[in-house]
Amino acid sequence: MDKLINDFSLGLFFWMAVLFIGLVLLLKKFAWKPILDAVQQREEGIKNALASAEEAKKEMQNLTADNEKLLKLARAERDTMLKEAREIKDKMILEAKEEAKEEASRMILLAKDSIEQEKQAALAHLKKEVGELSIVIAEAVLKRELGSQEEQVKLVEGMLQEVTLN
Repeated sequence: MDKLINDFSLGLFFWMAVLFIGLVLLLKKFAWKPILDAVQQREEGIKNALASAEEAKKEMQNLTADNEKLLKLARAERDTMLKEAREIKDKMILEAKEEAKEEASRMILLAKDSIEQEKQAALAHLKKEVGELSIVIAEAVLKRELGSQEEQVKLVEGMLQEVTLN
């Protein structure tokens, strides 16, 4: 350090200072401004990129929220459709059961009517048969009992007395 102080020359210092200041002025005029502009542009680019990233993040959150809303709506609509389908199915089953009951009741009524008609026809036929049989029996009994004229007259007189008494 002592050597530096001993070899110090004021002229050399002056010219070095002038050259340094000139170099600084030249750098300021030609290099400093473009360097600062480049740094400023880079800083603005970074700020814009960060702003774009933040905006994209917000947009992504909005899209995610919208997707969630759409999913909730779709699920609700699906549940509603399933509920309606179950209700329609239950209604159709109930209607089919009621229709089957009505058809069964109608068939039972028809069967009862048919049975009643057949019963009446059978009773009529039976009455006819019994009547015919009674006539045949009465005929046979009368032939045997009323073989003579005298017995026939007695029977007619007895019947007439019974009819007038009642």
